[in-house]
Amino acid sequence: MARTVRVWDLPTRLFHWILLVCVVTLVITGNVGGDAMTWHFRAGYAVLTLLLFRLVWGVIGGHWSRFVTFIYSPASVLNYLRGQPKPEHLVGHNPLGAFSVFGLLGFLLLQVGTGLFSDDEISASGPLTRFVSGDTVNQITSYHAHIGKLVVLVLVLLHIGAIIFYRVKKNENLVKPMLIGDKELEVSVPESKDTAATRLVALVVLAVCAAAVAYLVKLGT
Repeated sequence: MARTVRVWDLPTRLFHWILLVCVVTLVITGNVGGDAMTWHFRAGYAVLTLLLFRLVWGVIGGHWSRFVTFIYSPASVLNYLRGQPKPEHLVGHNPLGAFSVFGLLGFLLLQVGTGLFSDDEISASGPLTRFVSGDTVNQITSYHAHIGKLVVLVLVLLHIGAIIFYRVKKNENLVKPMLIGDKELEVSVPESKDTAATRLVALVVLAVCAAAVAYLVKLGT
């Protein structure tokens, strides 16, 4: 008999959707350039704050938001690909989804990190460019504006494509649980703790991450 299980806690859901808005903002403002670069940097700082938060929340957050719940062994991945999933594969991030999540988190962190050292030589430069040589700035800027940007866009499109694939081919709605937090499951699995106390902890963690990013940016002024 199916029962309702809290899979995604509110902090994880808010992280997901706010990150989406920020990444879209980064893409648009980065292509527009000019005065829009002010918002490009603001969105970049927001993304860096969110990513730092997610790294911490991946350790102390709700059960299914913790990295340990979707770090799978090679054998587990192979079994999933062979159509022999384990119960936990059907709750949070499955093995393929885990690759997507880690890939996006890693390359987004690299992208915003290189942005701190980038300079478009027109109207905008990262706050940490003064700490490295001009040649290093040029190399980092080239990666940030071309390779890094392309990699992130490809990963985002693959992520969206996977969501569509699971909806059309497997009749599995991956978006709804990320909106409401719950899934209807027929297996007995742990729920993610999602209380007022855990949400307060998340808010404190976010504030600390924001302060760390603000300090980092201030180093360049």
